[in-house]
Amino acid sequence: MTLVIGLDTGGTYTDAALLDTATGTVRATGKSLTTRDDLSIGVGGAIRRVLADFDGDAGDIGLVSLSTTLATNAVVEGVGGRVALMMIGFDEAALQRADLARALGQDPAFFIAGGHAADGGQHTPLDEAAIREAVKATEGEVSAFAVAGHFATRNPAHESRTRDLVRELTGAPVTCSHELSSSLGGPRRALTAVLNARLINLLDRLVAATETIMKGEGLSCQLMVVKGDGSLLESGYARARPVETVLAGPAASLAGAAFLA
Repeated sequence: MTLVIGLDTGGTYTDAALLDTATGTVRATGKSLTTRDDLSIGVGGAIRRVLADFDGDAGDIGLVSLSTTLATNAVVEGVGGRVALMMIGFDEAALQRADLARALGQDPAFFIAGGHAADGGQHTPLDEAAIREAVKATEGEVSAFAVAGHFATRNPAHESRTRDLVRELTGAPVTCSHELSSSLGGPRRALTAVLNARLINLLDRLVAATETIMKGEGLSCQLMVVKGDGSLLESGYARARPVETVLAGPAASLAGAAFLA
């Protein structure tokens, strides 16, 4: 694999560049307006311009690397899908820690009996009836759910059961805090889960649009997504953990500049 397409979807423009990693040279570039209502239009325009300038076959390209500032912009602007937060084993005072209340805004939060102790033992049985009531109360109002349990990093059983039950009842995406962070601080984990849940539909649309364009243009290579630390994430995994892509745009710019310099 020596030929790589780097694709960056920003708030205004979507840029693409074909890089020959063996020689460190840029073989072709493309630019298009980012079309937020239908991301495939902007992504497709940038990719097609690159392929039109390329004097080879699309099948020779070994990787497409996607970076984006959409997640970063959404966090800064406080936008994204409406979510419901389920706090297991916490009371309402938890919202005043880790800036959680401000991040949650007008989105609903539910406080469910359950949770674990510091040694991982069950502190209180999980109240599944309360989970069902919370799901019913948010029917048609939210696009995703975030779940944070007391000491879930020591024992994630209640978070996992809540996730499975909510998915069974709604089919909606569910983010568990223990999947994103090993921190013991429940409100901070909850904050990360809320941000991730809010971004899921946004990144899912972008990845789906890119995969559709790749298939239509004969790009059979793997699609990877740039993380906030500049490393790469498999696209299917990134769809479930979009919070990993926050700051991916700046990270990709620095990595590219370092490589070319």
